[in-house]
Amino acid sequence: MELFTISLPENLRHSVDKLTKWLTEEANVDLHKGSITEQPALAQFQNVSGLDIQCQAVLPHFQLKDHGPVLYKAASKAIAKFVVSEMEAGLLSSIIRRKYRNHSGADSHELERYCHDLLHGKEWDGLGTKYLDADRLRRKAKVAVEVEEYLQSHTELNVAGFTNFRLKPYRKELAEVVEYALDEYVLDKQYQEFISLLKYFVFLQDTKIQMVHLLHKGGHDFILYDEAFQPLDPNPPSDRIVAEMLESEMNIEDMVISSLISVSPKHITIHTRQADMQVIRTIETIFDQRVTVCERCVSCSSSLDELVQP
Repeated sequence: MELFTISLPENLRHSVDKLTKWLTEEANVDLHKGSITEQPALAQFQNVSGLDIQCQAVLPHFQLKDHGPVLYKAASKAIAKFVVSEMEAGLLSSIIRRKYRNHSGADSHELERYCHDLLHGKEWDGLGTKYLDADRLRRKAKVAVEVEEYLQSHTELNVAGFTNFRLKPYRKELAEVVEYALDEYVLDKQYQEFISLLKYFVFLQDTKIQMVHLLHKGGHDFILYDEAFQPLDPNPPSDRIVAEMLESEMNIEDMVISSLISVSPKHITIHTRQADMQVIRTIETIFDQRVTVCERCVSCSSSLDELVQP
């Protein structure tokens, strides 16, 4: 007995077997949950036309009253997994094209990358994979609720149409992700322009001292020393334009850059145990070939280990 048919768009033809597999796995697990003996299959999913997946009840074992709700819930979980993993990127791309095609200076491919980082990785660094997984599960659950409700009263589900014209809470969330990504994109672009301008000023600036040592205690906490490892207390930058730029644009945690510009060293050695931190990369970008990063040397092996924050 045919229960329902799921149809995919042509551009997802290559993913039909994947969805069929997920539907079968979810149904087998949920329909036989709690069973201590091996039971015959109660439902089967088959690719019947290249783009259509048909769900057939296996009679006489399948009982609609008992097994129907379980099957619809299982299918909804598989379809939600498919939407989030296989269609989400395309939905985000569509939202970006529709909402920001007239936004001057916005690169759609860059916005898509920002969205991907927000949903799948970069923005979750340091929080642990459990938070990333939980966020993905939450989006899947939002989709599954609507799919399950739909399957209970319909026998045909066009996945593309369903995602485009229903799933309003899910699509609203994706639109909010795109808006946030645009804000981040604009801020990053402005910051990169600011860093490039600082780099230009540093290039034009005459050097004042031969060498500085920058000891990185952790986070955005640094101590500045001269070449003899004596503490340096830099004055504000003498260039009025640079001073005003730093005051208005730099975050307080990045004021170490202001200190370096004010002493204008010919060479900078950064002693750190966190060489990949963004603030260190920014210093390397601004001061370019003047910078050497040291992760352990005779000068810092004992003093930095005592100062470094856990």
